[in-house]
Amino acid sequence: MKIALASDHGGFSLKKQIMAFLEEQSITYKDFGTDSEASVDYPDFALAAAEAVAAGECDLGIICCGTGIGVSMVANKVPGIRAALCHDTFSARMSREHNDANILTMGERVIGPGLALEVVQAFLTGKYAGGRHARRVAKIREVENKYCGPK
Repeated sequence: MKIALASDHGGFSLKKQIMAFLEEQSITYKDFGTDSEASVDYPDFALAAAEAVAAGECDLGIICCGTGIGVSMVANKVPGIRAALCHDTFSARMSREHNDANILTMGERVIGPGLALEVVQAFLTGKYAGGRHARRVAKIREVENKYCGPK
């Protein structure tokens, strides 16, 4: 498994903690920036990570900003991306099991590092259940195709 990581300045510290967690778990990742707490525009970094997941360069993504909202909005504009803003383990697990989410977004100003790492773990270990959920995910793809064209 290879994870696309990205953040803006507001999520930089949380991203660094997630990087350390992934390294401890021997999980490969690619960091799409930013590389400091200097002010940057979150769309630039969220887009790079989302495009890597959509292209199959990375299996899943984790993107952080101050709230997780802006990066989620950007990532979800990329065809093939189903980004989920999660600040609890239940939502993270369900986003994978029921929605086949492929990017987790979080806000450093919203969640503490201990819980954030638990959320990451729940997201990474969650598996898409398929079954009755496949019909619903297919409908998400239909909407995406209608407005964005097929991937």
